[in-house]
Amino acid sequence: MISVDAYRETVTELLGRAPVTTVPLADAAGLVLARDVLADVALPPFDNSAMDGYAVRAEDVAEVPVVLPVADDIPAGRVDVEPLKPGTAQRIMTGAPLPPGANAIVMVEDTDRGTTEVRISRAASSGNHIRRTGEDVTKGTIALRAGTVLGHSHLGLAAAVGLAELEVYRPLSVLVVSTGTELVEAPNPLRHGQIYESNSVMLAAALRGLGCRVDVIRSVVDDVEEFRKIIEPRLANADLLLTSGGVSAGAYEVVKDALTGQGVEFRKIAMQPGGPQGCGRWNGVPVVTLPGNPVSVLVSFEAFLRPALLSAMGHTAIDRRRVRARLTEDMPTPLGRRQYRRGFYTQAEGEVTGEVGPRGGPGSHLLAAFTQANCLIVLPEETGDAQRGDEVDVLLL
Repeated sequence: MISVDAYRETVTELLGRAPVTTVPLADAAGLVLARDVLADVALPPFDNSAMDGYAVRAEDVAEVPVVLPVADDIPAGRVDVEPLKPGTAQRIMTGAPLPPGANAIVMVEDTDRGTTEVRISRAASSGNHIRRTGEDVTKGTIALRAGTVLGHSHLGLAAAVGLAELEVYRPLSVLVVSTGTELVEAPNPLRHGQIYESNSVMLAAALRGLGCRVDVIRSVVDDVEEFRKIIEPRLANADLLLTSGGVSAGAYEVVKDALTGQGVEFRKIAMQPGGPQGCGRWNGVPVVTLPGNPVSVLVSFEAFLRPALLSAMGHTAIDRRRVRARLTEDMPTPLGRRQYRRGFYTQAEGEVTGEVGPRGGPGSHLLAAFTQANCLIVLPEETGDAQRGDEVDVLLL
């Protein structure tokens, strides 16, 4: 057996780094910026008014009340602004360019709102309510740094500095395959000995949640020739083939039978659940093969696949938040394997350390317990049985 950490590193190296591509801003949300973005324009690009009001010289409104003639109107978007003459005012709207010669804005609320002449009732000091050129971003500086996970504010900034597209790490395209002759797709009726297929549904949802593009093949029967016939034509469009089922030590292990000797290595990982795994390349395409039980699938995804996928797509924050918590009950644990148990974590207000208790038993078929969990309890290989009150690591989901 090899350790979880060593296998995670193997899978991460297998996936490598996604290629860089250029996408429109509308398609960039959630992706990772691959290159620094330099601002070709300053923000703001010109001195402008922060208020609806009147552009004035501060010295002309030092003593109030004062009445000034209104020499011009400046709406937002005007490009031919006349200089402000001493002893006059120009009516100005929020965002409109400051006229040369003006050094202050009087808010409209401090006036009688006149259009030919205006009575100003409050003095304004130099710089009042003026947004200065480059106050937010200086031209030629880095507006967004490579490695940024692009959210709505980042895309707004990119648009504001004049960009219509960005260079990002391309989302991975994952071909998800669920194997097993016993699998039936809902809502078809079950016969005795059959179960409804769920792994591909879970994996596809988890992958899309990371930003991956997903293609799904459900319920491939335990036949090697059929497996290859169905999957090989779809590999050309995949960055990763991800299978579930067919990797254990028994008979009818279709994934293991089909891919052994084809560039995929099958091994035992020192973890529970999720021990039997496989990875490698088939026809040049990275392959990760997961066990068939649903909890093993989800634990495997969290333990090594999720961080590897995030790393491949340029993310640096790839790990779930890890905290320490006190166990609320005894938990028997096999030596030599890292055990992942579904748990529920709580932390009382003012408490430094929270509490965690298991949800469901250790069985890899107990999927309902996963829906009641908000964390994974991680019990190290060398721990042995954990006792109530022991502090353990918890991965918050």
